[in-house]
Amino acid sequence: MKNKLIYFLLFFLFSCQNNKNEFFSKEIIPDQIRFLMLDDRNIEESINTKLVLGNVIKHPENPLFVEDMPWEKRFDNLYGNIIFDEDDSLYKCWYSPFIVDYSAQGMTLEQRQKPYDDNHPNREMGICYAYSKDGIHWEKPNLGLVEYNGNKNNNIVWRGPHGAGIFKDKYEKDPNKKYKILYQGIFTSFSKDGINWESPIPIKGVDVAGDTHNNAFWAPTLKKYVGITRTWRKDPDRWYRQVARIESSDFINWTKEQVVFEGNGITDQTYAMPVFYHAGVYLGLLAVYNGETDKTTTELTWSPDTKVWNRISPGKPLIPNSEKVLDHDYGCIYACTVPIFLKDEIRLYYGGSDYLHFGWRNGSLSLATLRPDGFAGLSQDNNQRKSQIKTKSILIDNKELRISGDVNEGGYIKVTILDDDNTVLAVSQIINKNVTDEPLVFNKSIKKENIKLQFDFSKSTIFSYSFGKN
Repeated sequence: MKNKLIYFLLFFLFSCQNNKNEFFSKEIIPDQIRFLMLDDRNIEESINTKLVLGNVIKHPENPLFVEDMPWEKRFDNLYGNIIFDEDDSLYKCWYSPFIVDYSAQGMTLEQRQKPYDDNHPNREMGICYAYSKDGIHWEKPNLGLVEYNGNKNNNIVWRGPHGAGIFKDKYEKDPNKKYKILYQGIFTSFSKDGINWESPIPIKGVDVAGDTHNNAFWAPTLKKYVGITRTWRKDPDRWYRQVARIESSDFINWTKEQVVFEGNGITDQTYAMPVFYHAGVYLGLLAVYNGETDKTTTELTWSPDTKVWNRISPGKPLIPNSEKVLDHDYGCIYACTVPIFLKDEIRLYYGGSDYLHFGWRNGSLSLATLRPDGFAGLSQDNNQRKSQIKTKSILIDNKELRISGDVNEGGYIKVTILDDDNTVLAVSQIINKNVTDEPLVFNKSIKKENIKLQFDFSKSTIFSYSFGKN
């Protein structure tokens, strides 16, 4: 029985080590312990199941904002960084257009089919800022910080940085370093407000191109910062994109890069990958470039440690590109960093472009949503046979068990509590509707136990289960 306690004991002890004077992270010691079905570390046995991507819904008001300022010559991939700042009750967005470049505004499809000239003699990228009260309607304020064409009446935060990844660090105690940035060069910097930045700090000992959307975040299970960037592998006849990883304890000194993702040839080149931590697992929104179609899609990935990664449904986008030429997200889709988790939905913001990656294209900010925990779930493989999932042993302490899943017409989900010897302890009432963190009602009460959970289901998809308060 002792072996069955390992998962939760290590889960607790790891979060406490070297951290005696700090409050516990909600990600590590939450009131509610949550498990995603996409994380196969929690599953002992699975019968007649398949892992399927969740169903995203594109917002009806897409695109949310477009290239409508004189300094927004070309959004390209947008490289958006969006947070909901609880301190200010405000959605905040940092994005990186080329502020000096050629523009595709007003061009017809015939005109766009001519080769794009990316050799503008003064081509320059910048970081711009926008905000929103509802995450749908955005404002681009006059910051009065940076001169452009003779005046400072613009929303430019910083001229020059390419591929900037920006985040607000809730673990940082120094108020002057609350906001952090990682960008091509490769450089970091700090800010107290996300608007006014300190002098850039070059990262030594790291040899990457960084010519992508660079992203950095605090990895709570590692107690370190992790940066995700891009490097290249050169074959005799061409270059191939690779996703690289670096890490740091202070956001100044970083480890040598390590390649963590590489695609399967010219039509499958892994690119930028925003990463975030949710429900005990690291999730990545992987950009995949197809060198034949010249389009970029976004796939879902997961990792237990930010080092070893798994693609979910390789070749199938989480956010599908439009099939209509010159639609706002026809050509390329690049996910913004860190989805916004609301009570009733997950918001996936993304930069879209209306034409091909190396073509004349207009960019925009758009939004897709998922049901809570709906990134991916285990579904019935063969509809003619029942499906079953059995978890590994779990230690509970009189906590309420909840489940999130979708049930199609005529389907159901039933949960059975087993002991270590697979003896039935309790059986839940049948669920025959879509549920989110739905409390399960059992025919018997279970006290402190090592238990396994058995999910029997038909015509359904199970996304997550959790213990504790909602």
